[in-house]
Amino acid sequence: MNSTTQNPSAQAFAIAAETAAISRGYWATVWMRLKRDKVSVACALVLLSLVLMAVFAPLLAPYDPAQGTMLKRLSAIGTTGHWLGTDELGRDMLSRLMYGGQMSLLMGLLPVFIAFLIGTSLGLVAGFFEGWWNTLIMRTTDVFFAFPAVLLAIAISGALGAGFVNAILSLTLVFIPPIARVAESVTTSVRNLDFVDAARASGANSFTIIRVHVLGNVLGPVFIYATSLVSVCMILAAGLSFLGLGVKPPVAEWGLMLNTLRQSIYVQPWISVLPGLMIFITSLCFNLLSDGLRGAMDIKR
Repeated sequence: MNSTTQNPSAQAFAIAAETAAISRGYWATVWMRLKRDKVSVACALVLLSLVLMAVFAPLLAPYDPAQGTMLKRLSAIGTTGHWLGTDELGRDMLSRLMYGGQMSLLMGLLPVFIAFLIGTSLGLVAGFFEGWWNTLIMRTTDVFFAFPAVLLAIAISGALGAGFVNAILSLTLVFIPPIARVAESVTTSVRNLDFVDAARASGANSFTIIRVHVLGNVLGPVFIYATSLVSVCMILAAGLSFLGLGVKPPVAEWGLMLNTLRQSIYVQPWISVLPGLMIFITSLCFNLLSDGLRGAMDIKR
């Protein structure tokens, strides 16, 4: 016999905790579990700080990110008036990092969000209706899986041309297939459950069944998977900008800043790695927060 069976008070406490979780509702329980994860909370606070820094950059930045003084080029970190130094054109690094967060975060979140909407819709259709719908959608996505994500993003962006809109479009096309595959897999597992069969027997049409009974069970796993792709998208977006296929100068963007500062790494190495450090911290926080959400939403734990 385990300790819970031997101790009636412990068993009563477990039953009470389970009852309280049910009464709170699923999402309230997820929120309570997530708040107990200190790593996820810390990552969420860091990401919130970065978002606020980017949004309010016009108010917080001490200098214009596009204006610089050649007499102050490559000033060291800690220079009076330029606490994070200056770049190769004498522009304030702190200001450019703040403004760069606007583009970097947008290029990391927007393609995944659009891909989430399109990929989930395609996966729902493919998984629920099967037949030629499934064959058409899933075999098309298999074509994209034949290429590594990095090479596919570079190829599409190179074909479309450099620019913010084209970079967003290329990244969106890269992430639609994996999201659609996850959505299709989850939909297939939900499609034949008892409550779906009962809805069919009651005369509900396919659209109603998908909207009321299937969608709610599919969104959670697909959303968690999509959040894990944000960090990948940020790195790919920075790579496109680094290669000259993303945003164009003089726009401040962390990947583009890495490219322009790479020749200064032997002169001011710490300044040269600052944009890369911002990309690393942001990507790491998105990954850890995604892991925390996955654990909090796992109802079997």
